[in-house]
Amino acid sequence: MAYTTIDDSSAHFQSLRWTGNDTGQGARDFTFTGNSNMQPDMALGIRENGASSRFITDSSRSWSNGNKEWVWNGANVEGDTNAHNTGAYGWLGPGLTNGIRMSQAGNYMNINNTGYYGAFWKVNGGTTTSFSENGNHPGGTRQTNTTAGMSIITYTGTGANANCEIAHGLGSRPSCVIYKRRDAANVPCMWHSGLGSDGTLSSSDDNKLVLNNYSGRDADGAFQNSTIPDSTNITVGGTSVNTNADGGTYVAYVWTEIQGYSKFGRYIGNGHSEGDGTFVHTGFRPQAIFIKRTDANGSWLWHDSKWGTKNATGTTKGNFGNVQSACQVMESASNSIDDYGDIDILSNGFKLRSDAAATNAGTASYIYGAWAQHPFVSSTGTPTTAV
Repeated sequence: MAYTTIDDSSAHFQSLRWTGNDTGQGARDFTFTGNSNMQPDMALGIRENGASSRFITDSSRSWSNGNKEWVWNGANVEGDTNAHNTGAYGWLGPGLTNGIRMSQAGNYMNINNTGYYGAFWKVNGGTTTSFSENGNHPGGTRQTNTTAGMSIITYTGTGANANCEIAHGLGSRPSCVIYKRRDAANVPCMWHSGLGSDGTLSSSDDNKLVLNNYSGRDADGAFQNSTIPDSTNITVGGTSVNTNADGGTYVAYVWTEIQGYSKFGRYIGNGHSEGDGTFVHTGFRPQAIFIKRTDANGSWLWHDSKWGTKNATGTTKGNFGNVQSACQVMESASNSIDDYGDIDILSNGFKLRSDAAATNAGTASYIYGAWAQHPFVSSTGTPTTAV
């Protein structure tokens, strides 16, 4: 069996950086620089220098409407941000086969001389399959990319307390699910396969993390009705406002690991810095990574190799000649990229270069998610370069 089925990660995931110009008219197009053309279906947008929301939008929620974003670091109703950075203003709108389109008005994502970053995923081009409510099972829509292990699901809650299953279409157990209620001001939440208290995964590990705060793991049995995802379904829980309030509308982003392309795992910090920091094996050279401490308070941190070191130029090398990534704090409106928990990005994973409590405290537990720039070994067995 081939090591990976995805030799070119840029067909499914890419990231961009840009500088706002605030011309106040028209649209501004940005072309992806990966080996493959990619029209994205999900986007995460971050203002790099200046307190702001971290916007998320997707093609399943009517991308012709310019007011469908929700925020990682808030509890807003969908679109209650006045950001207007989607749809008619475009960064996921139709007409672009490789890149994004940005409004040139000087709003959240194009303020003059301000730096921005976006992470983008390809799913199914906005084409969804509908499923009907059936008893306690919610109805909604799903678009799925089985090759890259990702589904976007929209659904309407039933408020039921059992058998609230939704097929995810991925064919194997998901490793990470983000839930967001769209019609009410509820917090976005994540289930992750690394949230078990002892590092293993059992049916009782219905734990969650809240995206807009830095709290640790919360053992909330109502979140997914004390049922972790399986190879067919995710399960939404009871009357939980986070996942299944009666009549509530939701979006869920579901990922399963794909060897050589994506990895969702857990590691234990060792409290060391520089060359003795914890190493995390992913099996590929990561492009983007999130990290979150789970046994105690700790910030959500987003890394990308494009950010380079703390000066965020993307050109400076880290320890031993490897690209080093600074990070963005996600749960607050932190106003800059910085060196809070620097990591070195390696050909087969990443290494902590800090003893920061948010990334590498001794004996502390962390989860992460990572997407590849390229695999460590291609589908033909050819190793990639070392850096």
